[in-house]
Amino acid sequence: MFHSFFPRPKLFFLSAAVWTLVCIFVWYTVGPEVGSAIGLPPLAEGQKAPVGLAFFFTPDNLWFYLYFTIFVVIFGVAWRIIERDHPWANWSIWGSAFIIFIAYFSVQISVAVNNWRGPFFDLLQRALAREPGITAWQFYDLQLRFFEIGAVGVVLSVTTAFFTNHYVFRWRTAMNDFYMSKWEKLRHIEGASQRVQEDTMRFANILEGLGVALINSVMTLVVFLPLLFAMSEHVNDLPIIGAIPHALFWLAIVWSLFGTALLALAGIKLPGLNFRNQRVEAAYRKELVYGEDHADRADPVTVRELFTNVRRNYFRMYWHYLYFNVARYSFGQLDALFLLFILVPTFVAGRITLGIWQQISTAFGQVSDSFQYLVSYWSTIIELLSIHKRLKAFEAAINDEPLPAIDQHYLEREAEGGELAADKPY
Repeated sequence: MFHSFFPRPKLFFLSAAVWTLVCIFVWYTVGPEVGSAIGLPPLAEGQKAPVGLAFFFTPDNLWFYLYFTIFVVIFGVAWRIIERDHPWANWSIWGSAFIIFIAYFSVQISVAVNNWRGPFFDLLQRALAREPGITAWQFYDLQLRFFEIGAVGVVLSVTTAFFTNHYVFRWRTAMNDFYMSKWEKLRHIEGASQRVQEDTMRFANILEGLGVALINSVMTLVVFLPLLFAMSEHVNDLPIIGAIPHALFWLAIVWSLFGTALLALAGIKLPGLNFRNQRVEAAYRKELVYGEDHADRADPVTVRELFTNVRRNYFRMYWHYLYFNVARYSFGQLDALFLLFILVPTFVAGRITLGIWQQISTAFGQVSDSFQYLVSYWSTIIELLSIHKRLKAFEAAINDEPLPAIDQHYLEREAEGGELAADKPY
């Protein structure tokens, strides 16, 4: 799944993690000084970031783009020297680096929009209060700045979709070529054709999507947590609890971790059920395919038995998804009210303007969503885990290792002539 596309995947990902920590350490220690030395200093303390397209071309942002490029080139060149012959190294190394950068840039677009919200909604509040000196052009100018940000967002979205489609297909091609080169060992595994044709496609597609979302969540935390920490100065009192220093910062973390733990506990059985669902569906489909060419296959008794297994597993999934969805949707409703509830004393005291409220809401939502990565993508993660279980059987067959326990169970059942007991725990 990985070494067909990435060079020495364990070492590659470990070195990437270590190199990332080195980059972060250098950035937060001597990075600003180096940027200032080459004429790209950060914004001065208390200086507001520009609104609109100019935000992306501030000296400190330009310095980060250059800094990112330098460290990626060093890492990529080192790995190209180590792995000269890997056929997919260019796509896995440089392609992954580009995806990481566009994930970072998408976070910057969110920051740019948040910077825009403050002056726009403060202007709206002043206009609704009939303060003198408010003109239509002030609104038009801020809307033009928003259009600039939106135009950058459109270009980024189109670029991201086009590039990631090619990236995912290259990964699928690498897995397909590798598995087909081992086809003699793999062809006897149940559902081998589906695993090569469909599971490789879904695995690459889902993992790329989840990986980008994870990177985006981490970068969102890096960018928005300091903003939320600073905005906490406007919130001096909380319902029930009272005054807590940097309340918004800590509440976002605690609330998000609670939601993550709740959904992980509620959905703990779902990966196995999804995997078993793929097995019983594959068995049913396989018999029907045989029945197209052989009159003695797909007889009513066998088909009824196989479809009974499909139905039984689906009904079990429906039951487990029932309480999982109760937890997920209940938390979603509470999450929608949580920030409003904790800010009631701040609203009543009149400590924030409409613009600040919009910025707090955006920053809190970004941090909360990032911490709730498992909450947001749990269903997709479940699907990925079930696909991973299927492909692990390929890895075992290629390496002449014992099949995973669940595959052994199905082979034993088939050898005994029994039904595929989807309702039995493994």
